[in-house]
Amino acid sequence: MQKIHAAITAVGGYVPDYVMTNKELETIVDTTDEWIQTRTGILERRILKGEGKGSSDIAVEAAKEMLKKRGIGPEELDLIICATTTPDMQFPATSNIIADKIGAVNAFGYDINAACSGFLFALTTGSQFIETGKYKKVMVIGVDKMSSILNYEDRTTCIIFGDGGGAVLLEPNTEGYGIIDSKLHTDGSGRAFLHQKAGGSVKPATVETVMNKEHFVYQEGKTVFKFAVKNMADVAAEIMERNNLTADDVAWLV
Repeated sequence: MQKIHAAITAVGGYVPDYVMTNKELETIVDTTDEWIQTRTGILERRILKGEGKGSSDIAVEAAKEMLKKRGIGPEELDLIICATTTPDMQFPATSNIIADKIGAVNAFGYDINAACSGFLFALTTGSQFIETGKYKKVMVIGVDKMSSILNYEDRTTCIIFGDGGGAVLLEPNTEGYGIIDSKLHTDGSGRAFLHQKAGGSVKPATVETVMNKEHFVYQEGKTVFKFAVKNMADVAAEIMERNNLTADDVAWLV
């Protein structure tokens, strides 16, 4: 029996229309276009505007584009996995809201909350559903409305993040194409350097936590940067070694 791989057969993406430039940020927070570009390379970010708009609205547009490219209807989807740190609400899962909005009446779904790693975790999880042979069409979405949890008085975070989403369709392939391998790690010891201080079960929302701006992203940027660069390089080396690959064999690193 030929091994089943999960192949990405279609992609879709969406970013909101509103463009927040570095020049606009200069009027909001103590920063400059030069400072931002020198340290991050970022020129602009997209922001979702409009009352009652959330991550699901971004995801729906990405999903529709993906379905159109593949030429299939939403009712053909078996599963929707949504990776997000900014769900529409605590529950139900944003994936369920997306399914309802696009008409994916035959799909079940759930969310993965793993911040920056979320899409990779969701992609690996989705591929494993495909590899069982029981699921034929799995949609994996990565989406965030980061503007909803940013403190625009904190230049260490508000300059970095914007809003947007992407969707991929996973389908079985027995011809050797698709996701060959994955290597995932977590290290919860660094949580103090990038987190949201309040709003969870440890520190529920109160008037005081809101006034203290503890529901925004908190980050110690230099520490996170050093940790991310080292560990992403290490895990890339690990997976290449496990698959007998060298850097010369890699055409694209995303």
